[in-house]
Amino acid sequence: MGKRGEPGSASTRDPARDPACGPARDPARGPASNPPWNPPQRNGGESHWTAIRRAARWLPALLIVGGTAFDYFTPPRFTYAPFFCSAPLVAAALLSLRATVTTALAAVGAAITLAVYHRVHDTAESATEVVTVTAVSLLALGLNRIVRHGDQQLASARGIAEAAQRAVLPTPPARIAGLRVAARYVAAQTDARIGGDLYAVQDTPHGVRVIVGDVRGKGLGAVEAVAVVIGAFREAAEQERTLEALAARLEHALWREGRRRANLDQSEGFTTAVLAEVPPGANTLRLVNRGHPPPLLLHADGRVAETYPEVPALPLGMGDLGGWPDRAEEREFPAGSTLLLFTDGVTEARDADGVFYVPQDRLRGRQFRSPDALLDVLAADVAHHSGGHTADDMALLAIRRGDGFHHPVAVARGTLTATVTSTRTHTSPHGSAAGSPAGSSAGSSAGSPAGSSDDRN
Repeated sequence: MGKRGEPGSASTRDPARDPACGPARDPARGPASNPPWNPPQRNGGESHWTAIRRAARWLPALLIVGGTAFDYFTPPRFTYAPFFCSAPLVAAALLSLRATVTTALAAVGAAITLAVYHRVHDTAESATEVVTVTAVSLLALGLNRIVRHGDQQLASARGIAEAAQRAVLPTPPARIAGLRVAARYVAAQTDARIGGDLYAVQDTPHGVRVIVGDVRGKGLGAVEAVAVVIGAFREAAEQERTLEALAARLEHALWREGRRRANLDQSEGFTTAVLAEVPPGANTLRLVNRGHPPPLLLHADGRVAETYPEVPALPLGMGDLGGWPDRAEEREFPAGSTLLLFTDGVTEARDADGVFYVPQDRLRGRQFRSPDALLDVLAADVAHHSGGHTADDMALLAIRRGDGFHHPVAVARGTLTATVTSTRTHTSPHGSAAGSPAGSSAGSSAGSPAGSSDDRN
């Protein structure tokens, strides 16, 4: 189909998350090697693909304008129809029904206007082009209804998944038996809501008991295994007097449910987990590690202690391969210290050069206002290290004993600036900074490594 009108005829040309904290500073590097960065947004923040989708909403208008310009600058034998037909189809996929109708009317109106403007002599050819644009526009309206219905179904499925996660992994209270608690579930996929990572915190007659774990595999089978582990933990944590007995109950629950349920992998299924217990009124904690990344103990003065088990153990669900008993290991847990538990989504995150993320190095020398602030920094720093492309989900849990002395910060967009006042500090018998007035620095506390960051979060 050719363009109507004489060559050279005149035509009018249409003109066409406030981040709260900075990066964890590597003590081995200077300030110049730790550039500011913006952490990814949580809870409704705009993702990379959302930004692209938002920009693409202008594409239908650009196609109509481009088609008009194409009609002006090209010989009569070329047609504008592909541009005007594409505009409503793109709108159907990206925009609402009202916006799609508006785009369709604009495309049809532009086709009619150009036909009249050129004073065509071939009426049949002109009518064919207008009818083609009209037919495609009607098809786009139907496609828009289908796409919007699919979006509604997807939103409903996401809501159900989110409700399931709240039921299986409820957010723990901010304070439990004098401990401050924060938890995060960070999915590797932007729109995911639930997976195979798990956490739970429970106040029991034996103290506050905690589990953080990672079920092998993904999908509904992993979610079902998470439900089994969490359900068994809730019951056994109240009844069993020791962590060793609690671990045995979880092992038995996985074995029992694996025989009953087809979705649970009986041959190669397992769950790595860390069990922790904070006895009431004690400055200690007990740990049982079943093949899981060891937790970190962050002291009030910025020191980071690793809790590698003395005797490695197999994950839960692999008891048939070994018959040795579990043994709880005891660690000091002084006031102001924070116990950080996480899944392997943290330690397996890599940067562009394939270097793994090392949380103890990134957090050493840092201090944080609260467990929530710690998890915000950790999740954002992992995303920054991996370029936003994490390979696995992350379950994060932070537990602080006592408030400690943590100081306010002055925050600028993309950077973290701490105002440090030279004051005298002293250290309590348990290692936490004490006696510092509000706003004073604890950066010179004993045990802080040379070159560590003075950031306070």
